[in-house]
Amino acid sequence: MSTRGVAILGSTGSIGRSTLAVLSLHPDRYRVRLLAARSSWQALVDQALKFKPDRVILIDAGAALLAARALREQGSVTRVEHGATALKSAVAESDIDVVMAAIVGAAGLLPTLSAVRAGKRVLLANKESLVMAGRLLMDEVQHAGAVLIPIDSEHNAIFQCMPAGYLPGSAGRGVTRLILTASGGPFRGTQWADLSTVTPDQACAHPKWKMGRKISVDSATLMNKGLEVIEATWLFGLPESKVEVLVHPQSVVHSLVEYKDGSILAQMGAPDMRTPIAQALAWPERIDSGVQSLNLSEIGRLEFEPPDHVRFPSLELARMAARAGGTAPAVLNAANEVSVQAFLDRRLNFTDIPVVIDRVLQRLNIVPIRALSDVLEADAAARRVAALQIETVYGALA
Repeated sequence: MSTRGVAILGSTGSIGRSTLAVLSLHPDRYRVRLLAARSSWQALVDQALKFKPDRVILIDAGAALLAARALREQGSVTRVEHGATALKSAVAESDIDVVMAAIVGAAGLLPTLSAVRAGKRVLLANKESLVMAGRLLMDEVQHAGAVLIPIDSEHNAIFQCMPAGYLPGSAGRGVTRLILTASGGPFRGTQWADLSTVTPDQACAHPKWKMGRKISVDSATLMNKGLEVIEATWLFGLPESKVEVLVHPQSVVHSLVEYKDGSILAQMGAPDMRTPIAQALAWPERIDSGVQSLNLSEIGRLEFEPPDHVRFPSLELARMAARAGGTAPAVLNAANEVSVQAFLDRRLNFTDIPVVIDRVLQRLNIVPIRALSDVLEADAAARRVAALQIETVYGALA
């Protein structure tokens, strides 16, 4: 069995750390060739000393200098590079077979595209790449002969429930409906009047999953589920109207696929990202993930309920963007990223996140996407307008 070279983009985040945990169980199958992060150089140095990649890349130049010095002092021969250009070039190298695309937000789009164009197996944990540029990315997958496997637990669950031999990019034979499950986040039972005063720490206290702060806030607003609806339309070739959402607080059933004969297949497992990571790494085989077996007798019951669109309007905003098409999802994503950061910085109330997103969508013209530049221009414009709207909302609150 030949060893496969792996690059992990966003290695210091929760997905990156979980990926390294799975890889450490299979040193005979995989070798870490590249680790990349934005600026967390201390954590990246620790990972490099343990896994001995050929190179590490930090987007931040100052952080890269600190990492290089620390690795030299430890006698490491791992090369240190910096910048987005270095990252785009590195993922296309011939010694890399698998790329874990786990950089959070719009920053992950360009390196993900580079890996796809190089024909790699891309494990997509960066949903924003598909939200922003779904058609462009999927066209590149087909053109380059790349293999794109989703890592989000919901989309990976759908992938596992698809017909034998299926790969993302088209509708599965006989599939009529997709059902994404949502935990409901930390505020599932919170009254609307109480949501305006929640703090960032409260929003990031997810009841089931251990995630980064941005995606935790998205889960709390249900925007994460809205982004997943958009992502699912591109991955699995069904319109937004055929992608449903059910709140499932136990987070055991990760998603379901309905077939035209009435059968519904569900993928179940403990709420642990190592499971989809292991599945995507080894597909079409199976390997140990290190995850404890699911004990259904201990869980006792599985509950499902529709999402509350009144208390959590972000989900409907995402559906509207999916129906509008063109640059609307890119605008939605950018406005959300800016708004969530403002909330985390305590410059915006939790309930004002969807208010800002809605205003940005109303103020910008939505145009068809003909090239990557259309996506990048829409992203930049939405960020500018969102920042202005936050100043307006904040000024009114102050």
